[in-house]
Amino acid sequence: MKEVFIGGDHAGFELKAKVITRLISMGYKVRDFGTESLNSVDYPDYIHPLANAMEQDMNSIGIIICGSGNGVAMTANKHSHIRAALCWQNEIAELARLHNDANIISIPARFVSEELAFRMIDTFLNTAFEGGRHKRRVKKISC
Repeated sequence: MKEVFIGGDHAGFELKAKVITRLISMGYKVRDFGTESLNSVDYPDYIHPLANAMEQDMNSIGIIICGSGNGVAMTANKHSHIRAALCWQNEIAELARLHNDANIISIPARFVSEELAFRMIDTFLNTAFEGGRHKRRVKKISC
């Protein structure tokens, strides 16, 4: 089973803690990059180390969480082998994996329910990249 890399800021802390508990109960190995509290932090301090670690393990998959999901996704996508997808619907989580071979799901904690977040994560973790015509497109993402 793949190791799941997870991180976020203070706005995503409570949801991240619940996601970690759920993933562990499902048998996943989880590597938590923080934050460890509701105290205000700068999300790049947690997302850059997560993305660096994922670049060392090209088969890894990640979950990043902040208030809007945007800041963490922008930060992660600065890394050349990361394809972080901001998801707010289950279908988007599915297409991010299926068509874009996304390796990180970015979740906007302030805009999705816990139930929806869990559903999107399940979909993201259990959907394989379709390849085919999408493989050519994904190869063109990195500069």
